[in-house]
Amino acid sequence: MNEGGAITMGNGQTPPVIGALVAERARRLGDRPFLRFKDQELTYGDMDRLSNRCAHAFAALGLGKGDKVSIMLPNCPEFLHLWFGAAKIGAVEVPINTAYKGEFLRHIVDQSDSRVLVVDSQYLDRVELIQDDLKKLERIVIFGGGPAGAAAGLRIPVVTYEEFVEAAEAPVEVEVRPWDPQSIIYTSGTTGVSKGALGCHKFWIVVAEKMLEYREGTADDVFYTFLPLYHFNAQVLTTLTALVAEARMVLSDKFSASRFWDDMRESGATQFNYLGAVMPILAKQPERSNDLDNPVRVAVGAGCPPGVMDQVEERFGITCMEGFGMTEIGIPIHVRMHDRRPGSCGKPFDIYEMQLVDDYDHKVPVGEPGEIVFRPKEPFTMMSEYYNMPEKTLEAFRNLWFHSGDLARQDVDGYYYFVDRKKDALRRRGENISSFEVERAINTHPAVLESAAVAVKSELAEDEVKICVVLKPGQSLSPEELIAYANERMPYFAVPRYVEFLESLPKTPTERTQKYLLKQAGVTPGTWDREAAA
Repeated sequence: MNEGGAITMGNGQTPPVIGALVAERARRLGDRPFLRFKDQELTYGDMDRLSNRCAHAFAALGLGKGDKVSIMLPNCPEFLHLWFGAAKIGAVEVPINTAYKGEFLRHIVDQSDSRVLVVDSQYLDRVELIQDDLKKLERIVIFGGGPAGAAAGLRIPVVTYEEFVEAAEAPVEVEVRPWDPQSIIYTSGTTGVSKGALGCHKFWIVVAEKMLEYREGTADDVFYTFLPLYHFNAQVLTTLTALVAEARMVLSDKFSASRFWDDMRESGATQFNYLGAVMPILAKQPERSNDLDNPVRVAVGAGCPPGVMDQVEERFGITCMEGFGMTEIGIPIHVRMHDRRPGSCGKPFDIYEMQLVDDYDHKVPVGEPGEIVFRPKEPFTMMSEYYNMPEKTLEAFRNLWFHSGDLARQDVDGYYYFVDRKKDALRRRGENISSFEVERAINTHPAVLESAAVAVKSELAEDEVKICVVLKPGQSLSPEELIAYANERMPYFAVPRYVEFLESLPKTPTERTQKYLLKQAGVTPGTWDREAAA
């Protein structure tokens, strides 16, 4: 029950339902600080009361168990109030990347069956452009004010956030169970559009509990994140982890390399989460005499090169912990504080089974790369399905294993080492990118016949996006013109850095593009570089 929090995990303390977890912590820790954002500080009690307001407000709009709410906001406390409020009535949050526009944005709002969209006023022009294709959307809640008349072009009924949250602060009486869905987070498509991973309450709380155990977190910790709340990472590895630990969290709205360690000192942060590119960036900052003078003891992330990790740990006096995870399966492989090997993402959690297999799902020998396949030993500890995509769900779960699409190898002692992506996805600046959606946007240009988006390794241990383009006969197009076109039609992180015009794309006899050949070619003498061209 959400109100009483009577359902508990094996430890008898943590309710495996997000609304119940928030309410239970507020009852015991009401005046204890939970969230700091810029100059705001909110207690556990504040989080419970303000999320109750959102719960009643959603109910007043007619939403109930299983209904979908899209949230497109930058990092702010209200994001958490909305998420927790939706969870308290059994509604399902659909967080949206704030860089999305056009088809990227339309697909998520429509495919998720969202009835309500909460959106920051600065993104209203994007909603206006696609509103005629949002047939299921009934109401838009506008956050952040904005200039007068900003919503004048919207034909979908609107309400301001201030009007929306004029609701009761009393607890809501809705029964929500651990296996009920609570979120749909969209992961990048590989051979199609992005897929929505439907996760239940218990899944996310179990991941937070296991990560808290591995990172040796306590109520005395301060968990810091600059990562966006529309991602699994910030929601589970910071927000829910802090709730489970009965600790504090600090939310930032951006990453600043020059101010990062000053922010750590000012906030008292003891743990933070990072993505692969962050550590090389921090390592390149000018050395300071007070580098070791910071409160951080643990950094949790993935993708940091071993040599850089050693440098960062020694310079800043911290312990870096890495693992392997996906929105669909959480973080099933991770190192422990005192059990790490260079380059390894650790060993599987004890509540999961893991294998490395070939293309026919046969186990590969120790030391050889294979695809990571996974299944939980406990029910409701991974995603339930790809929402509204039964065929994709069955494909991923073939032969009774979830297929990650990622390659790893295992040593004789059982440690895993990430190798590469088997699937044709890209990762840039901490964002997963669907090559299919990049290509679809590029292919709408009148001069383009076809294209192929591939990953090119960057100096920051992640991918850069290269687009290989074949023009229609008789057409001409400059790289600058193509990139300007792309800027209007896709999020900034998906806009290709590299452009190469080709006479044709390499194909198989069945006319499938051989992307591995384009990836192997990398940056050629004929490749145009957006950054080099400024």
